[in-house]
This record gives sequence, C-alpha cells and structure tokens, in this order.
Amino acid sequence: MHGVTVIEDPAAAEASLDPIRARLLAELAEPASASALAARVPGLTRQKANYHLRALEHHGLVELVEERRKGNCTERVLQATAASYVISPSALSAVAPDPAREPDQRSARWLLALAGRLVDDVGRLITRSAAAGRPLATLGIDSEIRFGSAAERAAFAAELAEAVNGLVAKYHDETAPGGRPHRFVVALHPTITINKEDPQP
Repeated sequence: MHGVTVIEDPAAAEASLDPIRARLLAELAEPASASALAARVPGLTRQKANYHLRALEHHGLVELVEERRKGNCTERVLQATAASYVISPSALSAVAPDPAREPDQRSARWLLALAGRLVDDVGRLITRSAAAGRPLATLGIDSEIRFGSAAERAAFAAELAEAVNGLVAKYHDETAPGGRPHRFVVALHPTITINKEDPQP
C-alpha cells in the first residue's frame, strides 16, 4: 500500500468520489472482504459491497490480497492501494487550473492554480518513476511563521525573493550537458485557524 496516490483518470476519480466507495476505501486501509465490510458499514449488504468493490478494483483503487475458501464459496479479501488519494486536476482536463490564465501572480487564485499544477506534475512523475523502477528526487519544505505586522510580512517576502533569486542564479546552468530542469515553487498563505465554535473533524 502506498502512502498517497494521485488519481489522474476521470473515471477513477468519479468512482472514488461516490460516498459509499469513499467509505469503503477508508475501511480498506486494512484488508477485508465484502462480508466484513457489509458488517461495518450501515445499510450495506454483501451484494452491494461486492458491486462497489468490483468498480474500485477495475480502476486500480483496491487490489486483491488473498482468496479464502469458505465451503463452496471463495471469499475475496481486498485492500486499498493507498492510504490516501489526491485527485489530479488532469482528471478535469478541460477545466484544469492553469497559472498562465491568472495574470495576477500575487493573487490567491494564481497560487491555487500553481498548487493544482504541482499536484498534476508530481502525480505524473510518481507514475513514471514507479514504471521505470527509479526513485524520484524531490524536495519539500513545510513551516509556519507568525508575523508581527503586514510590514514584517512584506519585508520577509522581499528578503526571501532576493535569497531565492540569488540561489537560482548561482546554480542554474542552461548549458550543462545532461542537466535536467527542475520546477521550484515557494508558497506563503495564512494558516487556517479553528475557532472553538467551529465543528471539529
């Protein structure tokens, strides 16, 4: 089982968004049969569980772990192929976000389009590296900073841009033989706060 898988196929995305199938994917973090799932999920019969499991298996969202003989029947035990799933914007290719369509590069919508492209790009790279049996070199930094004022936030952004531009200029080599371009993305947005009155997940 993978930690996270990116869903690129529109039909697979549709299958995963069905409420019952999404619940089954969560339940299948551990291997289970249709009978076991029917006992766990209210209102779900074994026949309905089998129907949904076949659809999920068809799209590669669950996989067969083992088959067990029970009298004259064979019980199929399945497990989700990943602990978590992310739907790539490419699943909605006609309306996928494109940073080039957002002229204001300081807007939240441009940042969202950038994040969508990041999910799409990394999802494709994961698929290709898995098919080639080669590791994928990436870098991710996740941090949180509390600014005392809007002026401090602006000063931080200016210093960060200067530092990043300096590093890019230092290491970028357009003529390096065998060199490979890498996309570098930096994002900053307010942290989502949870009020005591808000419903907890």
